[in-house]
Amino acid sequence: MNSLLKIRKPFCSPVVTVSLRRFSSTLNHYVFEEKREASSFIHPTAVIHPNAVIGQGVSVGPFCTIGSSAKLGKGCHMYPASHIFGNTELGDHCALMTGAVVGDDLPGGTVIGCNNIIGHHAVVGVKCQDMKYKSGDECFLDIGDNNEIREHTSIHRSSKSSDRTVIGDNNLIMGSCHIAHDCKIGNNNIFANNTLLAGHVVVEDYVHTAGAIVVHQFCHVGSFSFIGGGAVVSQDVPKYMMVSGERAELRGLNLEGLRRRGFTVTEIRSLRTAYRKIFMPVNANPMGFEDCLDKVEQDEELGLVPAVSSMIQSIRDSFAENRRGICKFRQWMGS
Repeated sequence: MNSLLKIRKPFCSPVVTVSLRRFSSTLNHYVFEEKREASSFIHPTAVIHPNAVIGQGVSVGPFCTIGSSAKLGKGCHMYPASHIFGNTELGDHCALMTGAVVGDDLPGGTVIGCNNIIGHHAVVGVKCQDMKYKSGDECFLDIGDNNEIREHTSIHRSSKSSDRTVIGDNNLIMGSCHIAHDCKIGNNNIFANNTLLAGHVVVEDYVHTAGAIVVHQFCHVGSFSFIGGGAVVSQDVPKYMMVSGERAELRGLNLEGLRRRGFTVTEIRSLRTAYRKIFMPVNANPMGFEDCLDKVEQDEELGLVPAVSSMIQSIRDSFAENRRGICKFRQWMGS
């Protein structure tokens, strides 16, 4: 036993220890540990156009590609085999995971803010899948700050030069989602896996979708709403509401979401009362839908609650010209 210990002893020598530390440090550099160093690191196998603009502290891993018009802000990390093409601008401290593709060699451009994560094999800022797009037209994508865009997600540029695809701040877009041309996404939304948005969809703020949902083109999804798993949304979802079903129908208010976002007991109670008066009238002589909205607006108490007014305005807007109306509802549904 003593002889075995003596044989093993040299492996713990200071020279070997220092070598192991250097080796470990090298590995850490290749896997891009979260160190924001002042100097940049570019792997020798990366292909970077000499006209590209690279900020301080940028790490570019093996087999990455950076095009001639690309601009990378400070502290960006490109993991192995990630790519940036076309007129693309990344803000500070963005990360492109392995296989991510950002931008396209098309007129127009892609602008991404700060502290965004583009997931493994996500494709962001490429040509739209719209037949009315004309080759050579400018097309645009703008993304804000602090968004996490997970693996295999696709986000397309606009279909014409007069419009743009827009994503706000602080959104979590989970794996395999699709955001088509000319969509407008607000802030603080959560899209679960396989959320699919067709062209020109508008999603406001604090919207939560469950998995495998589809939203028809030109639909609007109001703030603080919830879409149940597997739903096909072919009409607007008003603010604060919950929809579900193979053909999405109103199922009441998104009560849990409202509580989590700090709505008061009084506000929620007022919204529930207004919802019942609009969608579940108990009068012997039922009024028309527009009359129900007017009655709630003219109510001495409900009319003074900003959240109720906002909900009614969201409903009315859905029936404006070129809008699709709201999802179907049934009077027996509760809230």
